[in-house]
Amino acid sequence: MSTRREKLTSPQTRVALARGNRPVQHLLPIPEPVDTERARRLFRAQRRTAVRTVALLSLLLFGMSGAFALFPVLGRVRWAQIPVSWLLLTVVVYPLLFGLALWHVRAAERAEERERPDDGPDGVGR
Repeated sequence: MSTRREKLTSPQTRVALARGNRPVQHLLPIPEPVDTERARRLFRAQRRTAVRTVALLSLLLFGMSGAFALFPVLGRVRWAQIPVSWLLLTVVVYPLLFGLALWHVRAAERAEERERPDDGPDGVGR
């Protein structure tokens, strides 16, 4: 005797399938040429920030590797029974990476602030 197979789905899947494909009701307006140019300027500014961040990150990581290659004594010198190279990799690098990430986010936010339209007295942007 063969058993009947049942298809099991989660409640969310059933709701989504029952909803069907409805057209989006809240389409965003087409940007005006001024908005497009502002978006391009913002993209270029944030791309420059990203390139600087990647360059600093590369300098940090490859600089550490280069320092360990140039100065192998860092692997032999110990502080509190821990090699200095390990301390540099674990204690020094992570705060620097965190600081670099903070700098990048704040620089990107500053670029957005510079490109945000000024609101006039009636609350409408320029």
